[in-house]
Amino acid sequence: MDKPHDSRWIALYVLCAGMLMIVLDGTIVNVALPTIQQDLHFSQSNLAWVVNAYLIPFGGLLLLAGRLGDLLGQRRVFLVGLAIFTVASALCAASIDQGMLIGARFIQGIGGALASAVILAMIVRMFQAPNEQAKAIGVYGFVASAGGSIGLLLGGVLTQAISWHFIFVINLPIGVLVGWLALRLVDDPEGLGLKEGADFPGAALVTLALMLGVFTILQITEWGWVDARTIAGLLISAALLVVFVRRQGRIANPLMPLRLFHSRNVVGANSVQALLVAGMFGMFFLGALYLQKVLHYSALEVGLAFLPTTVVMGGLSLGFSEKLIMRFGPRNILIPGFTLVMIALLLFARTPVDGNYLTDLLPPFLLIAVGIGTSFPGIMTLAMSGATPQDAGLASGLVNTSMQVGGAVGLAVLATLSTERTEKLEAAGHSVASALTSGYHLAYLVGAGLALCSVLIAIFVMRPVPAHGPGGEDPSGGPAEPEPAAAEG
Repeated sequence: MDKPHDSRWIALYVLCAGMLMIVLDGTIVNVALPTIQQDLHFSQSNLAWVVNAYLIPFGGLLLLAGRLGDLLGQRRVFLVGLAIFTVASALCAASIDQGMLIGARFIQGIGGALASAVILAMIVRMFQAPNEQAKAIGVYGFVASAGGSIGLLLGGVLTQAISWHFIFVINLPIGVLVGWLALRLVDDPEGLGLKEGADFPGAALVTLALMLGVFTILQITEWGWVDARTIAGLLISAALLVVFVRRQGRIANPLMPLRLFHSRNVVGANSVQALLVAGMFGMFFLGALYLQKVLHYSALEVGLAFLPTTVVMGGLSLGFSEKLIMRFGPRNILIPGFTLVMIALLLFARTPVDGNYLTDLLPPFLLIAVGIGTSFPGIMTLAMSGATPQDAGLASGLVNTSMQVGGAVGLAVLATLSTERTEKLEAAGHSVASALTSGYHLAYLVGAGLALCSVLIAIFVMRPVPAHGPGGEDPSGGPAEPEPAAAEG
């Protein structure tokens, strides 16, 4: 194995370490919220802003950050984002009041968007041989999908053993080390230059639309679906997106070239990812609440309960999914994977009030781990399949946007439905544990419906692409239907 080959794989692990730090932040904070609330005297409604202040700029800036990587250079945008995220983590750790923590979390979200939006593009550029790319995307897929459950465990350990401040302190040495190694190991090709896509009005439109949309979705649990503010926020966000898309089709140097969406696999992969992540986020969030509020697990026990999910997901993403992709093609491994996720969510929808971990929880945890672990690398591969080198950053940003916005939308929907059902049952005289469990069941059933939609999209929208198994045949049973050239025009 030659030295350039070695350095590419080390560079991959460096980039994925940066991604893991950012992904961990999404769930590591959730475990510490009760302690943060008590220490900084947050009200219940204000406490949500510890999470929301991060998610709004993060979800809103991913598309713009991905395109900036294409224009200015992906490594440069990654390093700037990493620096902002690391400095903001220090501010979070040093926070002495509510305003300081919320403000630092907002800055952290900006840095997280800049850094994470370009990572997948850099990986695809470094690994262009199909077998190497499948393996590299498997590593990235594990970090993106399993990082949340790792955060639950790490958050429980740090919060209980030391202090909630250390969930942010831990980012400092990681951020510095990742930045130092990235400067030495990750190549730095020139960007296209701002003249190729410096559409500042378009950038303002899409960023404002996404930020407003994410903000409105996050407020649904407080405002409700039919509140005038909810309806107005969603309508204005949609209108801004329509104006942005129309503008991109008319100007010479668009921020987001629409040719990327000529590919059915790119559109389909981002769609199924949004739907699947909605159900997965619901499983992590509502599953943690079920363990804490119904089964009375401690924060550390919640993290340990999710550990088998992380281990299985990691083993499949890192060692097995590459072989499946090479043998059957990325599209063909999605259907069984999505089906397993749907079955897991249906099993979660029957968990009893006095649930037993080994019989009621571990089986669906393992099923969802197998489903996500085998399908996520295939989703990533297809989502990047229509991108030219000039559009790779944008495609990478789009992947992250569909994941984060899909997760935010799905979690808001599932949490709202669950809360409404719980409140109705409590008002009707049911016990708190029974009402909570029934509310979670409804959310899981909706999540299973979203997984079913993913299966249907994979079957009827996405197209088989050639696999690289024995003889180079397409295992779908015949010649793969050619994917439209996304770079034409």
